[in-house]
Amino acid sequence: MSATRLPGTPRLLRALNDRAALELLLEQGPLTRARLGELTGLSKVTASQLVERLEERGLVARVGEQAGGRGPNAQLYAVRPGSAYVVGVDVGAERVVAACADITGAVVSRVEQSTRDTDDPVGVVHNAVVQAASGAGAALSSVRRVVLGTPGLVDPASGDITFAFNLPRWHRGLLAALREDLATPVVFENDVNLAAVAEAQSGAARENRDFVLVWVGAGVGLAIMLGGRLHHGSSGAAGEIGYLPVPGVPIPRDVSRRAKPAFQQLAGADAVLAVARDHGLPADSAADAVRAAIAAGTAGGPLLDELARRLALGVASTCVVLDPPLVVLAGEVGQAGGAALAERVQHEVAAITLVRPRVVPTGLTEEPILHGALRTALDAVRDEVFGSTVG
Repeated sequence: MSATRLPGTPRLLRALNDRAALELLLEQGPLTRARLGELTGLSKVTASQLVERLEERGLVARVGEQAGGRGPNAQLYAVRPGSAYVVGVDVGAERVVAACADITGAVVSRVEQSTRDTDDPVGVVHNAVVQAASGAGAALSSVRRVVLGTPGLVDPASGDITFAFNLPRWHRGLLAALREDLATPVVFENDVNLAAVAEAQSGAARENRDFVLVWVGAGVGLAIMLGGRLHHGSSGAAGEIGYLPVPGVPIPRDVSRRAKPAFQQLAGADAVLAVARDHGLPADSAADAVRAAIAAGTAGGPLLDELARRLALGVASTCVVLDPPLVVLAGEVGQAGGAALAERVQHEVAAITLVRPRVVPTGLTEEPILHGALRTALDAVRDEVFGSTVG
């Protein structure tokens, strides 16, 4: 039998109405049955039946009353926070940070652990996830998804890590081990990609469906957002601009030996510190060096100019291929440089290419990778939970 488009069955329509009501409750807070009916265009009877269904499934709960008008006060309903939880994890070379959020998006716990004294990645993630869930008062069985942000390549086909430059113990097979250990869906995503998800949701890229995010810190990375979706590439390597072969630095020919890639040599944190010393602005970190240059006013201009020229090589290489309207500078250096650095990079890119993207600093100041992991997990879990409201 040939495939045909399904008609709008009562079951399907109920599911769509339920999903719309849940989204409204998340966006606008507690609502009465009557108000839900008005906002969804449903009759009072249908809206009441909808609320009863959601209440029976434990997705909404009565949270108070609304006074006014004749007769008894109207009951207010809201999405029940404990109906599902997610955990986001930011994995770095020296620490792991995990946070647990309920289905409304409220972050209810956060834990941080050092990874310096262990060579067991499964144990590290297990402890972080369990402690985050415990801190939220959530049973591990109620955690519907764990999303881990990690440096390096994630295979789009298998979802497993294939290469992580500064996490040598993270390897193929780790995803299956974590899923078995935690008995819940676990997803890996590149850390810079997650920062772009957070930037699109609540940072400098809000309302921009096409943009690139350049991460400048210990390493240099890129996230590509096209049509509101992350672009990963066939092997997960899209955005690894640290490996751009650029002039002025040695180009390693065997990346498996963990030699520092070319563009990272030119624009990563170590290079920023070296340039700062050359300009008489020694500092303990690359971010401190950039902040010192900005504080120095005119005297710090040459350092910012040099850094902008170096970053522009990577930004321009990306922009002449993708031609995005917006470039966001993030990471510790991008954040520290702020508008002063972003404006210089924008000017330099326009000077050496035919494209003229707007370059802006990140709009996020705290843990963008962690927040991107939570947002990614929440989007998936809401689809699962809200999409299955009709029994």
